[in-house]
Amino acid sequence: MAIQNQLQDNELVHMYILGNESALETLLNRHQRKIYSSILVVVKNTALAEDIFQDTFFKVIQTLKKGMYNEEGKFLPWVIRIARNLIIDHFRRAKKMPPAPVYINEEGEEVSVFNLLEGDCNTSQQEQESNLYKKNLKSLINQLPADQREVVIMRTYYDMSFKEISELTNVSINTSLGRMRYALFNLKKMIEESKLEVC
Repeated sequence: MAIQNQLQDNELVHMYILGNESALETLLNRHQRKIYSSILVVVKNTALAEDIFQDTFFKVIQTLKKGMYNEEGKFLPWVIRIARNLIIDHFRRAKKMPPAPVYINEEGEEVSVFNLLEGDCNTSQQEQESNLYKKNLKSLINQLPADQREVVIMRTYYDMSFKEISELTNVSINTSLGRMRYALFNLKKMIEESKLEVC
């Protein structure tokens, strides 16, 4: 065990993949405090943090056993990304009715993009057009740069606060706000260029 403590993370990963179970225990002892803290700072609930921590290592074990570990990356950031995705999944499940994405109107006000659907259509036609509009809008959101797309999804679909977003993405609140502003600007531009029509 003392010898293992001197090995690099990737060396321990390879040892575990080859069947050395204690190599994973060494990795866990080495990084558990940092991984657990990164979860707890976002979810702010020790029981939930412990559950997500356990789920994280269950997924780590599954991935390693399947030989799907990408050795180009470093072990700790990879595990923290897994934990982060599990946290996002938790937020998504916790929200029963996700709010609609926002849109900046000509006056610079944030409004629901789905408000643009209101018109003189009959109910069934409006519902069909609304579904098409939402599908097209989702496609536009997916075209945003990754950092902007991430903050739009977490803020508008998962209803996370900018404080939660900043903690989860490990950037300042101002950076999160800036990414949201750029995302909304780009989304507005794409909506106008795509000429999404309701009726």
